[in-house]
Amino acid sequence: METRVSGQREDRVTGAIESQTSKVPSSAFLGIAIGCMATSLVLKILGKDDWALFVGQWPAPLLIMGNYNKMVKQHGSDSQSHLAA
Repeated sequence: METRVSGQREDRVTGAIESQTSKVPSSAFLGIAIGCMATSLVLKILGKDDWALFVGQWPAPLLIMGNYNKMVKQHGSDSQSHLAA
């Protein structure tokens, strides 16, 4: 199964990923990222510096995934289904 995205063909793996991530609301990524920041702060206060640094690195990738999710919904293969509806 190939999907067309912005005039380009996408492979099965990309289409499958986009179909799954488009089901997740973009605000979920923001909420989880903020939760990670709060958890990192609590861990730092508790003196667990290594864990605080580990968890504190999660928000950036989560926000990037949320941005990708939003772009897929607006411009990706999911946008074609909205045009047909």
